[in-house]
Amino acid sequence: MDPAIGIIGGSGLYELDGFEKSEERVVSTPFGDPSDALVGGSLAGRQVWFLPRHGRGHRLLPTEINHRANLWALRSLNVRWLICVTAVGSLREEYHPRDIVLPDQYFDRTSRREHHTFFGGGIVGHVSFGDPVSTGMRTILRESAEACSLKVHDGGTYVNMDGPAFSTRAESEANRQLSFDVIGMTNLPEAKLAREAEIALATLAMITDYDCWKIEEEAVTADAVMSHLTANVAAAKRILTNAIPRVPSIPDWPEHRSLDGAIMTPRHLWPEKKRRTLWPLLARFDGQ
Repeated sequence: MDPAIGIIGGSGLYELDGFEKSEERVVSTPFGDPSDALVGGSLAGRQVWFLPRHGRGHRLLPTEINHRANLWALRSLNVRWLICVTAVGSLREEYHPRDIVLPDQYFDRTSRREHHTFFGGGIVGHVSFGDPVSTGMRTILRESAEACSLKVHDGGTYVNMDGPAFSTRAESEANRQLSFDVIGMTNLPEAKLAREAEIALATLAMITDYDCWKIEEEAVTADAVMSHLTANVAAAKRILTNAIPRVPSIPDWPEHRSLDGAIMTPRHLWPEKKRRTLWPLLARFDGQ
């Protein structure tokens, strides 16, 4: 199976110019069901798999998303590069709605962190996460956004809250005082699990609002988010169409060997059941 490119985002993202849909695949995982069936096909000669983060029809709360199942399913299909398209609130005056941010850092305010790792149950792993975003993938997204004449901010910190309610003004001001740039509810678990799965990840963060800190603006509402989201989806499709042909075909970036030196448990002590559970991640270590 050739290395593939994955895209996590809204259910309409696979309607790209030039994308030839070939199948929908329901993947069963040891961690439960992914958010939805994966849509597979080709664009510019590359195998691409799309996964709607919240399920088609937006049926899942942020804390209901089974990130482990989503990333396991993608890795089992040999996805080695991943683009996450996600809506965010701006925490900076100069980051306007409909701008694009390519985060290079995260801050974790989630409450279900034990669900954001594949390890445990007899195999201990500690991946390096100081630089949580693939520089190569982020560069491709920046170049593609610029080629589409879209306003893009390269770098920034994404703070991940649980939701589903948006921030209070006090929370929003605190996040600004800590110099965070954008806020969202979903992307950090994807980044953590992608690193453990040796997938090179970068994120297209599409700004929909100013959270609620900007008192001269209306506080964020679902209606306000949706009005900008439609425009952002159109921009994301243009970027993806440009970016996919730029992704290399050989997975030889540092992220593709992120488990080297990360697994603390000796191979002979791995429980067989856990080894089978993690086969998409650990297959290359068999025989060592």
